[in-house]
Amino acid sequence: MRYWRVERRPAEGLLDFGRTLELMAAIGHADVNAVAGAILKTVSTAAPIAQCTIFAYEFGNRPRTVAVADRRGGRFLQDIAESYARHYYALDGNQRVIAPVPGLKIDPAIVLHQQASDEIDHPGYRAACYQKPNVSDRLSLLVQPAGDIWLSVNFYRDSSQGQFQPGEIAAIETLSPLFAHAVKHHYGLKGQATQGVAPMMLARLRQHCPALSKRELDVLRCVLEGLTAAEIADIMGVQPSSVITYQKRAYKRLGVSSQRQLFALCMAPAPA
Repeated sequence: MRYWRVERRPAEGLLDFGRTLELMAAIGHADVNAVAGAILKTVSTAAPIAQCTIFAYEFGNRPRTVAVADRRGGRFLQDIAESYARHYYALDGNQRVIAPVPGLKIDPAIVLHQQASDEIDHPGYRAACYQKPNVSDRLSLLVQPAGDIWLSVNFYRDSSQGQFQPGEIAAIETLSPLFAHAVKHHYGLKGQATQGVAPMMLARLRQHCPALSKRELDVLRCVLEGLTAAEIADIMGVQPSSVITYQKRAYKRLGVSSQRQLFALCMAPAPA
């Protein structure tokens, strides 16, 4: 498992002009998965890729699936992406890069993160997100379009294709500025409009209490969206009693004792 900053360089000789136009046309497309499909076709000029997902990590919350593309078609990859976002994202090695740091300025760099199946210690994460979809290796392009927001474009290798080779990684790295600009513009057109009120309110809560854990933030987000403990438990894959425990811990950290006080704190001025 490793990550590194991309040294920008021209992509001469790697770009198919028709596929590049298709990628540009997919930005802001009504079909939510069009941009991932266009990226998958374009990156295939550099290396064999089986699947592509795009996630948005906003304000320390669990990620949202922006788009997916799978050469097999169907909902299979969409279901895998939802499982990752619900249960396993906090175990991802990319958290070393994208975990929010209060007061950190936006980093314009593009970061690549590689994570192979045999590098994952957690058996549930490895089984659900690598073994079940028959993935041997993943290369992620990470870019930050705004403070406390990261986007990841993920390329997955089928087990029959083995792990990424150095020459393939270099070719994808050369194309990465194109993909980074595409997903940033797509997110600006289509992604931010779907954030809703809860993520913005959570950002305010994190300002009040940076010590809130990811699980506590997940529960608070659902509480702000009006979900019951049973509904939250189903989303997070835990027992309702665990949801109540996370909620009590979060309330104690924030110094509130009710949902009404929680909403009031979200509306309060940010601490100096």
